[in-house]
Amino acid sequence: MAEKNTIARPYAQAAFEIAQAENDLKAWSDMLQFLAAVAADETMQSVIDNASLDAAKVVDLLLSVCGDKLNDKGKNLVHVLAENRRLNVLPEVAALYETRRAEAEKTVEAEVASAFPLSDAQQKQIAAALKKRLGREVNLVARTDDSIIGGAIVRAGDLVIDGSVTGQLEKLTANLSR
Repeated sequence: MAEKNTIARPYAQAAFEIAQAENDLKAWSDMLQFLAAVAADETMQSVIDNASLDAAKVVDLLLSVCGDKLNDKGKNLVHVLAENRRLNVLPEVAALYETRRAEAEKTVEAEVASAFPLSDAQQKQIAAALKKRLGREVNLVARTDDSIIGGAIVRAGDLVIDGSVTGQLEKLTANLSR
């Protein structure tokens, strides 16, 4: 949702700047991912969205669930979000933070879906080709997808490479119908 992203952007930016200043991008990533998972829980969402609850009570509950997973600055972020009634955008804050982190670290998360499991050599070959094309380090996740007859579909950020048999057949059908 674009509105939530707009609301979340300054919080993600602030978290990123703090993490970068502390040279601790990974720890902030872990904290924000954990917070996002807690905030996405249905029970916690109902607490966060309950306008009759005091922000301090919501913060206390959220921080008690998080336990020692947050440092002091992470707890402070929770307080700021709660004061501004923005705890509901924690998943978007985490996602935007991850985008900024990937840009800073010159990395990209990529996924390859194939009909059959890929060997380590095939995964390395795909990662190397993506690294050359994108100019970034590639963190490749491979999975199998029974709906793919053969070939593979690669997704890296906005880039989608459909080398599946189904995709090729769809292209051929579109070209023949012109």
